[in-house]
Amino acid sequence: MDIRCGTAGWTDKTLIACKRFYPRGSSSAEARLRFYASQFPLVEVDSAYYAMPSASNAQLWSERTPEDFTFNFKAFRLFTGHQTSPDVLPKDIAMALPEGITGPRKKNVYYRDVPAEILDELWRRYLEALEPLRASGRLGAVLFQFAPWITRATDGLALVDECRARMAGYMVAAEFRNQSWFDDQHAQWTLDFLRERGLVHVIVDAPPDVTNRVHTVWEATHPALAMVRLHGRNTQTWSATGAASAADRFDYDYNDDELAELASSIRAIATRAGRTHVIFNNCFEDQGQRNARTLMGLLGNAS
Repeated sequence: MDIRCGTAGWTDKTLIACKRFYPRGSSSAEARLRFYASQFPLVEVDSAYYAMPSASNAQLWSERTPEDFTFNFKAFRLFTGHQTSPDVLPKDIAMALPEGITGPRKKNVYYRDVPAEILDELWRRYLEALEPLRASGRLGAVLFQFAPWITRATDGLALVDECRARMAGYMVAAEFRNQSWFDDQHAQWTLDFLRERGLVHVIVDAPPDVTNRVHTVWEATHPALAMVRLHGRNTQTWSATGAASAADRFDYDYNDDELAELASSIRAIATRAGRTHVIFNNCFEDQGQRNARTLMGLLGNAS
């Protein structure tokens, strides 16, 4: 079994501020990435969700990590149906947006509102940014975490299919947030939908008693890769909005019993795919890094 563990990012402000993960002297971007890559074989670039990634950064990341290190990318938020401020778009793209979809009453734009020629250019730049890691063999999967309002309705299915088509030739993973995808009536349909399209089903661990999440379904839909993302189980902060940061929302420290239970399920799913990626998204201080190390120890020779 090939199981790789890592965390969603390596530069969170609270991680750096807590001073427990990085050794003394790791004060530069290069030093931090080199140290992280000496501890884990995998990382998820979550910053690519908040802003378009750049090829120059990807080239530096490739140069600063071992050949067998893997970067998963989180897809840019506009592509996954989330509300997106024009301020996070490249300046020339933001300036090219028609006046009808921006303005003082419209703080955000949505994928469906953006003209086709601008979408084409955004996708082109996104793929260009991935190329240095793809060329060096360090690019793993591109994760599309679709917005909670993306359902199994016709427009939701069309968005998933468009993302798949735009990413032809790449390993693509889909994480849904709307319960319609994996309720009792439709779970098998969704798994078949993903298999038919060659998409990786993302197994989520999240608070069990919230509504804006899908059920945890331990199934693999791609023969080459299974993916598990661990968001923590903090019910109080899961739906926090406004000023809440990702570190605040996913503030949760898995205990040893929870990790042991997860390790058992991860071993089982790893028998159904060539490789398994496990990402800790509990990104408050060093929780994710500590939990990932504990899980690696529990998995032992499997990872």
